[in-house]
Amino acid sequence: MNELIEQLKSRVGLDDQKAHSAAQTVLEFLKRRLPEPISSQLEGYLSGGGTQGVTDKLGDMFGKKSA
Repeated sequence: MNELIEQLKSRVGLDDQKAHSAAQTVLEFLKRRLPEPISSQLEGYLSGGGTQGVTDKLGDMFGKKSA
């Protein structure tokens, strides 16, 4: 999440508060739009919790199993 906030600050020129608010808005939007198995893991992924669960679910959605 911090990386997203930093990108919003550097690319769009938002201050800390506005960048954090924009990142929260994006996160909430994605959670509502993505399938449940992915949306439930999204915040952990953005917080640096790893990608394996998210990539496994994406692979399952597209018919590919992870090794």
